[in-house]
Amino acid sequence: MIDTLLITGGAGFIGANFVRHVLARSDARLVIIDKLTYAGNPANIDDVLKNPRVRFVKADIADRDAMISIFDENKPASVVNFAAESHVDRSIDDPSPFIETNIVGAFTLLEVSRGYLAKSDENARRDFRFLHVSTDEVYGSLPRTGVFRDDTLLAKLSLRGVEGFGGSPGSRLV
Repeated sequence: MIDTLLITGGAGFIGANFVRHVLARSDARLVIIDKLTYAGNPANIDDVLKNPRVRFVKADIADRDAMISIFDENKPASVVNFAAESHVDRSIDDPSPFIETNIVGAFTLLEVSRGYLAKSDENARRDFRFLHVSTDEVYGSLPRTGVFRDDTLLAKLSLRGVEGFGGSPGSRLV
């Protein structure tokens, strides 16, 4: 059986490149979920949408009912969450979209994953993976020779750093 990956924020720059990476290196089916805000551009994924292994769903990760439907319909083996509001300047101008997507949306994905796994068989529960991806806006600048690890301190100087981390702790629980 071929695994299905749900990739949120897949029409953004990083997400779209990850989609191409997975297509080139696996036989997985991909379900790209993106709200298509300022960061999600359909042109970033036009070429991959021609691939029969790829499906696109325009949806908000904070919409619990939409996420439940997508999970139930596609039966994912893994979720990779790239969906996030970003750019520190934008969070200063209006923090509400950041809180809604980066905290509420990430929490919704985690809760829907948990509910989905509760209905899944033992093998599916054991093999399921949830990867929450963040950027340097959350952890700060990386030294030239350094690496980020789970215990790396956060860049608490911006709202983006603090709220971007909001979805991260729960992802360790799934």
